[in-house]
Amino acid sequence: MTQQSTDLANITQQIEDLMVARDLRGMKRIQQVLTPGYYQRAAEILYRCRGTILIGTGFPVDDTFETDGPVGAIALYDTLKHLGADPVIVCGDPLARVIRDDYKVYQISVGDLSKGQQEANEALQLLKPEVVLSIERPGLTAKGIYANMRGEDISKRCACFDYFLREATCPTIAIGDGGNEIGMGNVTEALAELSIIPSVTTCDELLVADVSNWAAHGIIALLGLWSNEDLLSKINTLDILKYISARGSVDGVTRLNTLTEDSLESGAGQQLIDELRSITGFN
Repeated sequence: MTQQSTDLANITQQIEDLMVARDLRGMKRIQQVLTPGYYQRAAEILYRCRGTILIGTGFPVDDTFETDGPVGAIALYDTLKHLGADPVIVCGDPLARVIRDDYKVYQISVGDLSKGQQEANEALQLLKPEVVLSIERPGLTAKGIYANMRGEDISKRCACFDYFLREATCPTIAIGDGGNEIGMGNVTEALAELSIIPSVTTCDELLVADVSNWAAHGIIALLGLWSNEDLLSKINTLDILKYISARGSVDGVTRLNTLTEDSLESGAGQQLIDELRSITGFN
């Protein structure tokens, strides 16, 4: 192993450890069953892509959507577009409706899971993505429903993104922070120890974090390292939170319209970005 590859492995390990340092919902336990280097492998897939990248996000809370997911999706969208790819955010209403003027959006149906597979196949054929990425999307359970962190059935408020990963012939990446998100089917046995109704939908590369938004920042840190550009300095989490809050977002834990991510103040996310910049030599 060369010194360069050794350094990259060390950087990646620091990022993966940082992402679960708070261990808010048991993701440190899940990290232990993942093959190390998952952030690097996911970032490499995205770094090579100059075609269409589908970014699925939007976890319903009551009649709106939570802050965790869209913040990271927007940060990734802006970064990938800057690097020359063609990102598209895939989501249902109300998120689709309120961001479509500012971002390229592909809207999927809410509340009818029977349309999921057909909608996915039509979209994949039309958009021909080179990568499909899910960030904080509810994932189907073994019973074929969607459940939130409290175990409540939220299927009627969900759009189905699972089949975008199940039917895709391109690489698939999924990000989650609790166990009920798309991609967590990769770690079913480990999730049995957590108090959650797990998702069974799998992916090629699963990334875990204490807050799903933060995983996006971890990916961007590596993209910046390889492009020799301080990409994270372009991201202001408070600005993105203000943007989606003005459009009706709520905190997924408190269910309040606040500038927070999973009950954590925006400063926590910005602090993590500063730490990532330090790890990758930009701060």
